[in-house]
Amino acid sequence: MSISGAPVNITVMYSPAPRVVHERVLPLSSGVTVMQALQQSGLLAQCPEIDLSQSEAFTVCIWGKKTSPDHVLRDLDRIEICRPLTVDPKVARRERFQKQGSNRAGLFSKRREGAKPGY
Repeated sequence: MSISGAPVNITVMYSPAPRVVHERVLPLSSGVTVMQALQQSGLLAQCPEIDLSQSEAFTVCIWGKKTSPDHVLRDLDRIEICRPLTVDPKVARRERFQKQGSNRAGLFSKRREGAKPGY
């Protein structure tokens, strides 16, 4: 918990593509909101594709938990800008399994000689 008037250290993170991460560590005054921190970080200007007005497109989180732009930050909070998913994780896993083949994956990979399928 920060004392009134004491600076708080905030980390702002955004990943525009796989294995690419923009990270900013900001010393800000106490009482700053998520939106103020995002504006002061410069990420919104550097990455114009971020449109926080569309709630379906981008999500703002603090340590992985969804939050609102008017949330007041505490010391050592990490703001994460999450981009939308391009593929449903369940569909991607199913496609990987089909591509890999049932003979090399999971329970089916260690089948005993002469055993029933799946055992």
